[in-house]
Amino acid sequence: MNTLDLVSHGPVIPVIVIQRVADAVPLARALLAGGVKVLEITLRTPVALDCMRAISAAVPEALVGAGTIRSVADAQAALDAGCRFGVSPGYARDIGRACRDIGLPLLPGVATASEVMAASADGYDFLKFFPATAAGGVPMLKALAGPFADVLFCPTGGITLQTAPQFLSLPNVRVCGGSWLTPQDAVDAQDWARITALARAASALRQVA
Repeated sequence: MNTLDLVSHGPVIPVIVIQRVADAVPLARALLAGGVKVLEITLRTPVALDCMRAISAAVPEALVGAGTIRSVADAQAALDAGCRFGVSPGYARDIGRACRDIGLPLLPGVATASEVMAASADGYDFLKFFPATAAGGVPMLKALAGPFADVLFCPTGGITLQTAPQFLSLPNVRVCGGSWLTPQDAVDAQDWARITALARAASALRQVA
């Protein structure tokens, strides 16, 4: 799989933080029920890898990826946990090369033109623009389109259901990442119906953009 293949499954990739393993499978099923198939589980909690394993085993139709990959060890652990792709907050050459070596498709993060050049030089032309809103948002992506006409982006960070269409309307944006699909209070309350509704609204952005 190439990370650009993720685009075909919907306009939004949820950026998910899971605190309890017991929440992993019902959360994944709730998102899937709303039409969201690609799931980025971030390596921000001690149970993240266990959650990836649980979802990969119980919900095989989901495309599970690991977010917040910051080292080669993270990449290997994600692959071992059953992840189909990885996402990093920034770009590091050793991680990029390691992911190629082990066969883990990577969506590397960038925030500047220099970082885009570094990732592009290593063969990555579909990049996560992070943190999207703080790093310049729509105007920055429009500016990057000039010198990097061959590069596509997945903006992530500070995007909401209301602002997502502005990003998705850009010619160099194919999908965006968002944490709004899995609010912590909804997960804590195990309000899976609410998460399904949020996923359904995110999936409908395909028609809006």
